[in-house]
Amino acid sequence: MGIFDFLKGEFIDVIHWTDDSRDTMVWRFEREAHEIKYGAKLTVREGQAAVFVHEGQLADVFTPGLYMLETNNMPVMTTLQHWDHGFQSPFKSEIYFVDTTRFANLKWGTKNPIICRDPEFGPVRLRAFGSYTIRVVDPARFLTEIVGTDGEFTMDEISFQIRNIIVQEFSRAVAGSGIPVLDMAANTADLGKLVATEIAPTLAEYGLSIPELYIENISLPPAVEQAMDKRTQMGIVGDLGRYTQFAAAEAMGAAAQTPHSGMGAGLGMGMGMAMAQQIGQQMQPQATGQASGPWGARPAPAAAEAAPQAAPVAPPPPPVEHVWHTAENGTTSGPFSKARLGRMAQEGSLSRDTHVWTPGQDGWMRAGDVAELAQLFTVLPPPPPPAP
Repeated sequence: MGIFDFLKGEFIDVIHWTDDSRDTMVWRFEREAHEIKYGAKLTVREGQAAVFVHEGQLADVFTPGLYMLETNNMPVMTTLQHWDHGFQSPFKSEIYFVDTTRFANLKWGTKNPIICRDPEFGPVRLRAFGSYTIRVVDPARFLTEIVGTDGEFTMDEISFQIRNIIVQEFSRAVAGSGIPVLDMAANTADLGKLVATEIAPTLAEYGLSIPELYIENISLPPAVEQAMDKRTQMGIVGDLGRYTQFAAAEAMGAAAQTPHSGMGAGLGMGMGMAMAQQIGQQMQPQATGQASGPWGARPAPAAAEAAPQAAPVAPPPPPVEHVWHTAENGTTSGPFSKARLGRMAQEGSLSRDTHVWTPGQDGWMRAGDVAELAQLFTVLPPPPPPAP
């Protein structure tokens, strides 16, 4: 060490620390050979604390304020050094500045799902994440338990350990709370306070406190969430019968847009017949019960005392009448009704080999191969017997 450095160390008498990194928790004041002039001024700002370590032993802790480093305001240091009040020489000590403000917006989350027993769904797996705030409340304990001799200690060096503590206590609190999964969103604030209370004794051993802990989200596995979405959809649908009718009507509309699909036409016709039959049954008159007045039930007329007869069953709706087109020698004709095709069969202008087509049929077919038209050719008389 040169003479200039020695003189500079002897005459520098202002000790302070300013930091704008926002993540430094502890910073050691660096001096050549750790020599501090007797009577130097120590400035400790709000949100800071200064800890003196002398020959490996923790000495005095200074809270915010301006101090003159003398024997009268360093009682522990004076005891360790056996100083008298006339001591004026420099002394060797390490000074650690500790940031006592809140370190906010720190993240935590469950790396693996937590298995809980839900009163409604049974065993479920939960994931959760959120944020928390940490603060140094006992600088001396924090220095001795966590920092040690680290000259610059940041929040990243301890955040992983704090996250593990939070996840452990969160798992235990959720598993023992008995709160249903569907009600956890309404109780995240209470769960956060409960977890913060449970981990407070552990963090106090490190000289830390956790003023705030927030649970931002509690989620289920994707398969369970899909099942819950289906259940929500069923609740929105309400009356399943009305929803079936609505779905059938939409299916009929979709089938009508594909007229060349025999399957679509058959599906639409079948759904239409079923809906017509259901509507007819709903329109039948229902037997009424006894009339009641404001003073109770009144006797029914004598005609109503007889046992009600079963309501007649409504006949099924008439079948759908098809119209047909014929094709012969590359020329199409029609449309013809089935009755007209019957007369054409009697007249001989329609045979089994005549190609026919109706909307919804998959291409042209021989009339004899269509079940609905084949009967037109069975009612014809057989050919006459040969002449004698």
